Amino acid sequence: MATAFVFPGQGSQAVGMGKDLAETFAEARALFQEVDDALGRNLSKIMFEGPEDELRLTENAQPALMAVSLAVMAVLREHGFDLAASAKFVAGHSLGEYSALAAAGTFSIPDTARLLKARGHAMQDAVPVGEGGMAALLGLDMDVAREVAVEAAGDDVCAAANDNAPGQVVVSGTKAAVERAVEIAKGRGAKKAVLLPVSAPFHCALMEPAADVMASALADVEMAAPAVPVVTNVTAEATSDPDAIRSFLVRQVTGAVRWRESVLYMKDQGIGRLVEVGSGKVLSGLARRIDRGLEAVAVGMPADIEEFLKRP
Repeated sequence: MATAFVFPGQGSQAVGMGKDLAETFAEARALFQEVDDALGRNLSKIMFEGPEDELRLTENAQPALMAVSLAVMAVLREHGFDLAASAKFVAGHSLGEYSALAAAGTFSIPDTARLLKARGHAMQDAVPVGEGGMAALLGLDMDVAREVAVEAAGDDVCAAANDNAPGQVVVSGTKAAVERAVEIAKGRGAKKAVLLPVSAPFHCALMEPAADVMASALADVEMAAPAVPVVTNVTAEATSDPDAIRSFLVRQVTGAVRWRESVLYMKDQGIGRLVEVGSGKVLSGLARRIDRGLEAVAVGMPADIEEFLKRP
């Protein structure tokens, strides 16, 4: 069965993440130490012990989620797993795209950690706290959500930011516009429309300052062609070209995460199984909502790794 490896985004973090991996596998401990050294701080302690509000900070959550995903990959490699021989594609949700690229060898682990810290910091600083917002519109498809966002924007900013699954779209923008979008969506038949507890309005035009930061950061980082093509958030198609990947990662900061389309693209290319690598099971749940014919497996704990390695 053709397989794609997918990597979770922000929101999948939880205090204790990675602790069982570190206690069980020397390769995971080494990976976490490599990330700590790259960042010049004990991020793994925050991951393992909290406090939760510190882990939730964007500049911590993003490299932390990458670290757990790459720790799992390090353990799998030590047990003989070869990503290039076993996967047709890699993909990641928002920051998870960096995890996917690191797993496929485009970025080194230290560079990925530093890029994600810079990305998280820049995204948090792009908009003053309280001036932006995001909301989940449940029961509306992407086309209707776009119409809602346009109507809500007025002189402000509001855009469809995440197309996660059928009937699960997130809008992002200025706080007033997003609040208007919630009310408009209810009138357009949304089953539920709720503001999300986020610290910044990700994946909309308000993130342009962060895109500029990432353009500069990515220009200075060595990039190799991934061992496995990456399905990018902004195109929902695969590429292995480092220059194209660099451009797409910059565009990703302000552009929509086209996750539903990405999963359907992989299905159309023959993928029958998605393996979610890292913390949580969010992407596995979305996969089942996008196409029930897809098999979805989450590999994030020692027992998951043991079970995965037994599979053909």
